[in-house]
Amino acid sequence: MTDMTTTPEGGGEPHTSTRKAVRRGGGDPSTRGRTTIADGVVEKIAGLAARDVIGVHAMGGGFARTLGAVRDRVPGGSKSVTRGVKAEVGEVQTALDLEIVVDYGVTIGDVAGAVRENVIAAVERMTGLEVVEVNIAVSDVKLPDEEEDEPEPRIQ
Repeated sequence: MTDMTTTPEGGGEPHTSTRKAVRRGGGDPSTRGRTTIADGVVEKIAGLAARDVIGVHAMGGGFARTLGAVRDRVPGGSKSVTRGVKAEVGEVQTALDLEIVVDYGVTIGDVAGAVRENVIAAVERMTGLEVVEVNIAVSDVKLPDEEEDEPEPRIQ
């Protein structure tokens, strides 16, 4: 803590005195204890980051998307941001597997590269974990005239 006062002679020049704060328990508080990050946390971050990339139509394979679409229609249910994402989280590193559906006409290699970059940046920034690999499986291509995989509602 810094305290600014003037000299008693009235010279008006500031005099700086520093008081040290007393810490109990020894050491930096940020090093006292351990932080663990669940797989699901990393999966959510990665899922949102992957969906932000232009050319990614959806996440997950056909069955997972169909099941997710049904689950999304249940009242009170919410979209699963972890669909198509699997994370393995260690103490300082993580590895990710993503399954994506791309839009027709995009260059798959470019989309996969952009997804990889966006996911790595988001996960490392938010968690502090080192992302050692991001494996991407492209399971489908969304054609312009294809219908969505979501089932028709039963009640009309």
